Amino acid sequence: MPKTLIILLGPTGVGKTDLSIDIAKYYNTDIISCDSRQIYKEMSIGTAVPDHQTLKAVKHHFIRSHSIHDYYNASKFEVEVLEKLDLLFQKSDIVIMTGGSMMYIDALCKGIDDLPEVDDELRQSLMGRMETEGIESLRNELRYHDPVYYNEVDLRNPKRILHALEICMMTGKPYSSFRVHQQKKRPFSIIKLGINRDREVLYNRINQRVDSMFDEGLENEAKKLFPFRHLNSLNTVGYRELFDYFEGKVTLKEAVEKIKANSRKYARKQLTWFRRDPEITWFTPEMKNEIITFADQKLLEGNFE
Repeated sequence: MPKTLIILLGPTGVGKTDLSIDIAKYYNTDIISCDSRQIYKEMSIGTAVPDHQTLKAVKHHFIRSHSIHDYYNASKFEVEVLEKLDLLFQKSDIVIMTGGSMMYIDALCKGIDDLPEVDDELRQSLMGRMETEGIESLRNELRYHDPVYYNEVDLRNPKRILHALEICMMTGKPYSSFRVHQQKKRPFSIIKLGINRDREVLYNRINQRVDSMFDEGLENEAKKLFPFRHLNSLNTVGYRELFDYFEGKVTLKEAVEKIKANSRKYARKQLTWFRRDPEITWFTPEMKNEIITFADQKLLEGNFE
């Protein structure tokens, strides 16, 4: 049997966690989390980190493994997960990965363009400028250095603007010149399983989960993180809305409703992204037996690369 990574993906709140536990137990293997926020150890409630008993049921990797103060991105995730998979595949021919972070999944499956390592002093300098001058200053500089990428990038995403500008300033070349989009060959096979629900059911689950987060202490967790709100890791649904509340920009009730609305919006964004990928086969969470039968058949056929 070829070494195989089974990826269970889908929108936030759909029910991937419980299903991934069952599938990992069936294959007697570990789970790699592909959630760009659950990776931070200071953010548990607002990122819906599985509880202790769930994490204890199956060995998980890349949950609460880094700090909000660490500079982290999809490229680093690609490198670190590939290293982890080398070790896990020594114990098992099958590993499960689950999550909904679109770029992180693509980075692992397809690879990210090889970019030069960025100097820490330059990064800290730009991050300091962003904090004091605001993101508009960096946007203007990126437009000067790389008008091509400036016209493509999401200008509301400070992480992407910052990273592109780092490469421009360090190399003297436009960031866009490094983006060759050449898919990398992986030394293992990949099965992608998409999980989705009826939209109304999904939205109700998202709303209920937000209410549960507040019952568990999300407001207090966000208060502790408020001094670090300028960090990109905290530009996250569930925290930035509460930061606005702490600053008196909205009421608590408005913040709660914004968290629910932005979470639903993010779920739509995830589904739009995933539906472009013809390699994903879709199921509902209740179809556990069908999912396992499908995966077993793919493993038997061995023709899904």
